[in-house]
Amino acid sequence: MQFVTHGPDIPDALLQAQEEGRVVFFCGAGISYPAGLPGFKGLVEQIYQLNGTALSDIEREAFERGQFDATLDLLERRLPGQRLAVRRALVHTLKPKLRRKGATDTQAALLRLARSREGALRLVTTNFDRIFHVAAKRTGQAFQAHAAPMLPIPKNSRWNGLVFLHGLLPEKADDTALNRLVVTSGDFGLAYLTERWASRFVSELFRNYVVCFVGYSINDPVLRYMMDALAADRMLGEVTPQAWALGDCEPGQEHRKSIEWEAKGVTPILYKVPAGSYNHSALHQTLHAWAETYRDGVQGKEAIVVKHALTRPQDSTRQDDFVGRMLWALSDKSGLPAKRFADFNPAPSLDWLLEPFAHERFGHGDLLRFGVPPHDEEDTKLRFSLIRRPAPYDSAPPMLLASGGITGSQWDDVMFNLARWLVRHLDDPRLVIWIAERGGRLHDRWPWLIEHELDRFGSLEREGKTSELNEIRLHAPKAIPGPLMRTLWRLLLSGRVKSPWHDPDLYRWKGRFKREGLTATLRLELRELLAPRVLLKKPFRWGDDDSSGTDEPTRIKQLVDWELVLAVDHVHSALRDLADDQWVSVLPLLLEDFQQLLRDALDLLRELGEANDRDDRSHWDLPSITPHWQNRGFRDWVSLIELLREAWIAVHANDRARATRIAQSWFELPYPTFKRLGLFAASQDDCIPPDQSVEWLLSDGAWWLWSTHTGREVFRLFVLQTRTRLSRFAGA
Repeated sequence: MQFVTHGPDIPDALLQAQEEGRVVFFCGAGISYPAGLPGFKGLVEQIYQLNGTALSDIEREAFERGQFDATLDLLERRLPGQRLAVRRALVHTLKPKLRRKGATDTQAALLRLARSREGALRLVTTNFDRIFHVAAKRTGQAFQAHAAPMLPIPKNSRWNGLVFLHGLLPEKADDTALNRLVVTSGDFGLAYLTERWASRFVSELFRNYVVCFVGYSINDPVLRYMMDALAADRMLGEVTPQAWALGDCEPGQEHRKSIEWEAKGVTPILYKVPAGSYNHSALHQTLHAWAETYRDGVQGKEAIVVKHALTRPQDSTRQDDFVGRMLWALSDKSGLPAKRFADFNPAPSLDWLLEPFAHERFGHGDLLRFGVPPHDEEDTKLRFSLIRRPAPYDSAPPMLLASGGITGSQWDDVMFNLARWLVRHLDDPRLVIWIAERGGRLHDRWPWLIEHELDRFGSLEREGKTSELNEIRLHAPKAIPGPLMRTLWRLLLSGRVKSPWHDPDLYRWKGRFKREGLTATLRLELRELLAPRVLLKKPFRWGDDDSSGTDEPTRIKQLVDWELVLAVDHVHSALRDLADDQWVSVLPLLLEDFQQLLRDALDLLRELGEANDRDDRSHWDLPSITPHWQNRGFRDWVSLIELLREAWIAVHANDRARATRIAQSWFELPYPTFKRLGLFAASQDDCIPPDQSVEWLLSDGAWWLWSTHTGREVFRLFVLQTRTRLSRFAGA
C-alpha cells in the first residue's frame, strides 16, 4: 500500500511481517541525508579534502568505479601512519546538522517501526553517526546500542537493541573506537572474510528475519559485501526469508532497476526520484507516515478508514493508491477498522464492494495476515479478495461425510462488520445483482442481519416514527428499501433466485427413471428440478448517463433485469427423449405436480409485477397451447405448460370424466394461462359441453372472447365447434 501520494507501494506481505515483529530494517547512509550527511562517495571526497591531498591515478580509477572502500584503503596505504588521520577526518565529516527541519525524523520513525508490540527493538545500521541517539532522546525512545565487533545473536530471545554493524562514532575522542570502524576494503575483508563476525551476524539475521534495506543505492559497496555473504549461504543450501529494499528510481528506469535489485536476491520497492536530483522525500515521508500509523496501532488504521471512507474508489491511482491503504486497514484482524467503516456516517458508497473489496488482489504471500498458515511451496495460482478468502482453521468447516448443521465457514470480525455495512444499502439494486451473480445464496448469518433491518424498518413505518426513518435516510440514503426492492429481497431470502453456479442434472434423473420407474423420491426430485426460479441480471441502462432521473421506479424491470426460469436448464432438450410409453404412463400421476409448479411460476410473475388475473406473458413465450411451429422453446418455464398439457392428454385418453373435471377447474383458476388450457381442453372432442365453453367466453364481460392472451385458443375452439356442427348437419 502507499502511505503517501507518489510514494513507494509497500507490499502487504512486508506490512504484515512488520506488524508481527518479523522485520528488521537495515539502514544505510540515505536515511541521514536530511541531517546534511553525505553518502559514501561524498564521504570519500571530504576526507580527501580535509587531508589536503588529491586522488592518485589508481585511487581515481577505484573511485570512478564506485569502489569507495578500496579508494580509502589505497589512501591509508599511501599515507603511512595516517590511518587515524583518515578516521578523524571521517568524524569531522559526519557531524550532522541537527537544526535542520526533519534532521532526525526518519531515525525516529525507524525506531518506532523496528520496535515490536512487546517493546523489543531490532534495528541494524551500517552508519557510524549518532543521529539515532539524538532522535531517541528527542522522542523518548531509549535503546541499547550494540557496536561492532561486539554484536548480539540475532534471535528474538537474545537481541533487543540497535546494532551498529560497522561501528559507532565515540561520544568523545577515542582512537581505539575509530580503529574499529569498518570503512576501508581491508576493514570489510576482516569483518566479512577473515574474522567473519559481520558475515555471521548477517547470515543469522537473514535466516531468522525478513530484512528490509533502507537508504542504500543499488551499487553501494556496503550492500555488496552483505549480499556476497548471503549468496555464500544460499550456495550452501540455506533457506532465507524474502529480503526487500526501498530503492530510488528515475522515471522510466523501473524495469532496469528491478532487474538489478533482483540479481542481488532482493525484491525492490521502488520510489521515484526526479532525474538529476537528490530528492528522496517520497522515501522519508513514507517512513514517517508508516511509523505514525504503526505507533497508533488500530487507531492508526481507523484514521485511514475515516480519511478515505467517503472517497470514490474509482479515483485511486498508482500515484495515490488509497484503495490499498483502505484494504490494509480494513483487514486488521481485530475488526475495529471494519467496524468504524460499517458505522461511518454517511454510509460509504457501495462502489467499495463492487470494485476494491471484490477484486482478487491477494495471493499466497497474504495468507498470514488473514490467519492462514501458508505452505512452504508458493501457490502462484492462488488469488482471493477481502470478501472471498481462505478461512483460518478455527473458522473453517471440518472435513466430513455427513452433517446436520452448518457446513460453511464462520465469519471473522472483519467479514461481520462488512456485512453490517452492506445492510445499510438494502435499497441499492446493485447489491442484489452482486449477490445473484455470486450464486444467490447468502451466508447463514447474513439473512438474520437483513431480516432484522427489514423488521426494524417495518416496525418504524407501522408506528409512524417518521423522524427516526428520516434520520436513517440522512446517514444512509440507500438503507430503507422501497416496495420493489423488498420484493427482490424476499426472493433472495426465500431461495428463489437462480444460482449461475448450481446446475442440477435432469439427465441423471432421466437415467434413474429409466432404471427404477417413478418412485416417490424421484417424483419429489423432479419437482425440485422443475421448480420456478428468477434469474437476476444487470440492466443495460446502468451504463447510460441517465442517473439524474428522480422518478420513483414503478416496475422491477427498472431496477434489475430478470427472467423467469426453472431450477434446471435445457428442459426442452432433456425431456424430448422421454416421449415413450414409460413416460406417458406416469404423466397422469404427475399432473397435479405440474399444475402446482405452473401455479408457482405464475405467482412468481405476479410477485414481480408481470402477471395478474387478466394478464401474464405466456402467450408471448408459448404462442399456442396446441403444438405449433411458433412454439420455439426459448423460455424453459413454458415447459411446465407443455408438461401439464401432455399430462392432461394422457388423462383424457383413459379417464374422460377426470379430464373434464380438471379442465373445468382450470378456468376457475386465476391467470390467462389456465384459461388458455381450459379453452384448449374445450377444443378436444367430447370434453367440455358447447354451452359451457360459450359461458366461459362470455364471462367477465366477454373478456376472454376478445383478449389477445386467449386469441389462439378461442380460434381453435371456433374451428372445432364449426367442424362439429358441419359434421352433424351432414349426418342429418
